[in-house]
Amino acid sequence: MTSMISGLRGGQVSPALSLPGKDDSSMLRDYLRIARRWRYVIAGTTIVFVLLGLIVTLLMTPKYTASATIEISREASQVTNFQGVERETSVADQEFYQTQYGLLQSHSLSERVATQLRLIDDPKFYELFRISSADPAFQVVDGRYSAAGRDTRQRVAAQILLDHLNVAPTRLSRLVDIRFTSPDAQFSAKVVNAWSEAFIQTNLERKVQATSYGRDLLKRQLAQQKERLDESQRQLVAYASQERIINLPAQSNADGSTSERSIVADDLASLNSALSQATADRIAAEARYRESGRAGASTEALRNQAINMLRQRRAELAADYQKLLTQFEPQYPSAKALKSQIDQLDRSISAEERRVTGSIETDYRGAVERERALQARVERLKGSYLDLRRRSIQYNIYQQEVDTNRALYDGLLQRFKEIGVAGGVGVNNVSVVDQADVPQKPSSPRLLINLAIALLAGLGLGVALAFALEQMDEAIADPAEIERRLGLPLLGAVPKVDGNTPREALLDRKSDLVDAYLAIQTNLAFTTEHGVPRSLSVTSTRPAEGKSTTALALATMLARSGKRVILVDGDMRSPSVHHLGGVSHDNGLSNFLTGQDDIVPLTFDMSDLGFTAMSAGPIPPNAAELLTGNRLSVLIERLYEHFDHVIIDSPPVMGLADAPLIASRVEGVVYAVESHGIRSTLVKTALARLASANARIFGGVLTKFEARKAHYGYGYEYGYGYGRDKAASEAKG
Repeated sequence: MTSMISGLRGGQVSPALSLPGKDDSSMLRDYLRIARRWRYVIAGTTIVFVLLGLIVTLLMTPKYTASATIEISREASQVTNFQGVERETSVADQEFYQTQYGLLQSHSLSERVATQLRLIDDPKFYELFRISSADPAFQVVDGRYSAAGRDTRQRVAAQILLDHLNVAPTRLSRLVDIRFTSPDAQFSAKVVNAWSEAFIQTNLERKVQATSYGRDLLKRQLAQQKERLDESQRQLVAYASQERIINLPAQSNADGSTSERSIVADDLASLNSALSQATADRIAAEARYRESGRAGASTEALRNQAINMLRQRRAELAADYQKLLTQFEPQYPSAKALKSQIDQLDRSISAEERRVTGSIETDYRGAVERERALQARVERLKGSYLDLRRRSIQYNIYQQEVDTNRALYDGLLQRFKEIGVAGGVGVNNVSVVDQADVPQKPSSPRLLINLAIALLAGLGLGVALAFALEQMDEAIADPAEIERRLGLPLLGAVPKVDGNTPREALLDRKSDLVDAYLAIQTNLAFTTEHGVPRSLSVTSTRPAEGKSTTALALATMLARSGKRVILVDGDMRSPSVHHLGGVSHDNGLSNFLTGQDDIVPLTFDMSDLGFTAMSAGPIPPNAAELLTGNRLSVLIERLYEHFDHVIIDSPPVMGLADAPLIASRVEGVVYAVESHGIRSTLVKTALARLASANARIFGGVLTKFEARKAHYGYGYEYGYGYGRDKAASEAKG
């Protein structure tokens, strides 16, 4: 209520006052209002679309969709090496699979399927898809197509298959669904199965073709590499012959590699080994020789069997000799004989020891000579080996070139063999998971889905039409639109009166018209600080909008509230107030504006309605010129002396200067707007003219309002007749 009062007291037309910031609820209410207002348009459009959808669905030819599922692996299983069978996923997988999907929908594959199924020259195939062309390629001669147009028919047949094919990859998997739709269920299944098989065949053919190309390329590379290897080997042998470099055949090293050995290196190694052995032998012989000088205490003497036997015999004889000396003298013959034998054994032992010592010395000297001879030969071979190393630098370069060429040749040869094996095996990375079965029911048309689509389309178009009509419709239909469209505070809505004149309706204090203008009078009481304005004009955009009725009703309501009211007919172009009083307009407003000062002769009483009126007076040549002076302001000031309120029935605004001139002389203006009778743009233009005259507009009154034509259809009519129907029924009872 506070916002309404402040809006009514605002006076001037202000969008800020009339259009507060919209929130979601207000927008929702606007949408509901539009939907209710144009509900028949929305419902009619929806029904038409549903009927069209039903008719189109019933007239459509049933189509059948067959589906097969294939698996596309990233790479085929590897059979030529020992790496893992499955390849790890990489970023390039997406490109690979997109390429495969493109190949599945390629025109060449479609032509292949059309050729395999013999569709190119089959008239039934083209009739199935309703293909009728004036092209000579489709002219039937003797029941068949001409051979000259086969290429054209092949392109058309392939395009037909592609147009009815759908490739649908399963997300996050290697599976792909191949679907084909046609009016024939068996034909759809046949095409899908042929398509998957043809894709596998073309995939194998591409692999074989790529393998063949690879074999040819490797074959050429092998020949070139063989020539390089032979040339490098000839170069190596020629240099070895020139430099007299002789190497033994290659042998395996400890690390598994192989290398050739030169004779000089082998000889040097053998002599070095022999020298080491000779040095060891010389050292051992020298040790034995040094031991032999210790009076038979050498190891060889101690180990000599002959010396040991002689020493044992001497020991036995020495024992016998010592035994005889215990009984006899040394000169005793037996003792002398034993002594003689012992001396002989000593000489024999000494001779044997000297022989052993001489043998050891001979061995020692031989070892020394052998060591010296080997040392000399080793030194000579070292020089030869160093010279060989110097001459082998270029040889090794040639040898490395030979080894490199041989490794490249062996690698190419191994790859050539692998490609041959792979081409012979024919492993494919595409396989059929599920073959297509003959569909048992049509995939289209689907009645419920089509009806749902038609319903949504009709509803959407109906809503769009409703919004379009709402934008094009500028009529003021609801009281709320006074504020929403025009920016005017709403003073009230006046119902349309049928069967009675406005005066008769005002005389009936229980009429809806009286109730409506009582509400307007109440709202006018909040427009100024002193209540209902003392002077006001009532105008409208154009004639016959109810402004004169509004002025008459306001004067009547104020008079009934005990106020002294005068109604002045300000429309000096088309006066009407004098008709209500049954008088002429020979005396009136125009007389005063032209200089007459006596007001009493210009007025007349309307006793039945309780107020005084002033006619427009004689129609002047130019009413606007009379209003430009200050005589109207003088009249209003003089009327204030005898009346509480001065109400002026103003001319309409459009095309005339009268209404703005009158509006500038009074406290404010009450603006009458005909419901469903005037465009809002015209009203806005008229309001702009009043605003340019600095006129204060108290608010708008919606006249000739019919609740049944309102957007909402409820809410405005119940207040005016509230309680009367009940009282009437009780009176009848």
